[in-house]
Amino acid sequence: MNTRNSSNPISPSGPSIDETTGEYATFARIQVDRWRDGQRETVEDVVAEEVPIALEYNGISHAVMMATPADLEDFALGFSLTEGILASPGELYECDIVPGCEGVQVQMRIATERFVALKEKRRNLTGRTGCGLCGAETLEQAVRHPQAVQGGAGFTVAQVHAAFEQMQAGQQLQQATGATHAAAWMDAAGRIVLVREDVGRHNALDKLIGALAEEKTDFSQGAAIITSRASYEMVQKAATVGIGFIAAVSAPTALAIRLAEETDVTLLGFVRKQGHVVYAGPHRLR
Repeated sequence: MNTRNSSNPISPSGPSIDETTGEYATFARIQVDRWRDGQRETVEDVVAEEVPIALEYNGISHAVMMATPADLEDFALGFSLTEGILASPGELYECDIVPGCEGVQVQMRIATERFVALKEKRRNLTGRTGCGLCGAETLEQAVRHPQAVQGGAGFTVAQVHAAFEQMQAGQQLQQATGATHAAAWMDAAGRIVLVREDVGRHNALDKLIGALAEEKTDFSQGAAIITSRASYEMVQKAATVGIGFIAAVSAPTALAIRLAEETDVTLLGFVRKQGHVVYAGPHRLR
């Protein structure tokens, strides 16, 4: 089942589903009172949908994340790779999207050895928007240290800033609602070739990584462009799959910078208005 943008009224039971296509609405239209300069105006507003997404592996629930109900197959694969549940896309055998009364179930069948390892971790992540560590039971589970990124493409300052402008054209849900983050892929030639959106910044990056992995993209030959702050989790997810260049519109955290240095990831922040700050890995920026 696919997902789509749709103009639907808010439903108390969750986002509406087109009975013909089986696709979820990613936004809804509502009537609101807008106040400006002391004057009230009743207008139609567009708001992003946000629903619980339950990720299940071989029949066992592992994580519940609040997310935009779009590109869920990409999300499932990307999350599985960046969280170290799978080592390669080929270890995901099946992925079924099943609508429920309160949210969506993503039912995956994975390689037996990966499922055994997953059960041993005994993790039960209950995620919220903007929180990627909820439910981690130990400090070791909370802060993981990926292998250092090998090689990696370099980019000019002009390419990085042009990429942010290009990405905006692909942020259709953000343009409609003003409520979503985006993660985009800049290829080795400096072109934005893919954009994924979500109410959660981690989810947007996972969706991007999942889509790229499905296409067998070489993660070392490009850069992740993100519209959020560069938290530890964003660097960890990128480094886990071998992305060596991250450019963010906002600030990184100190832990994100330390992890970027440890994993040899180039990390840029505050990329806006033809300015930026290099926090780690300046050797990939020309």
